[in-house]
Amino acid sequence: MMLKKKTILLTVEKTNTGFSAFSKDYPILTTATSVPELINNAYEATNFYFEEEKINPESIQIKFEIDFEQFFKYFKVINAKFLAEKIGMNASLLSQYVQGHKKPSAKQTEKILSGIHQIGEELSGINLLQVV
Repeated sequence: MMLKKKTILLTVEKTNTGFSAFSKDYPILTTATSVPELINNAYEATNFYFEEEKINPESIQIKFEIDFEQFFKYFKVINAKFLAEKIGMNASLLSQYVQGHKKPSAKQTEKILSGIHQIGEELSGINLLQVV
């Protein structure tokens, strides 16, 4: 099989027992009980598949995608109302995206993702004081 793309896109889903990731373009599928384990398993499964195809796995970039509903199920710590306020979006509209009732446009998706990244950057810059 020829490598169609240098980027392998894996779709992540929450399951009853953990998580799964699969490619729509290649027969690559893996499961795990946690997201870090899933990422490791996905790299291993992708490398294994392309090793058999005699393709250099170092030349392949793996990207993960997750839909809004799955994302907010996993990252329950991110409050949709708070995020909507942070990015200047109507909270009920974001809630409809999260519940899967509506699909955001590419522009809305980028706005939401940018807000999530901003929150992540803010959190990563925080140090907690140790009480002695």
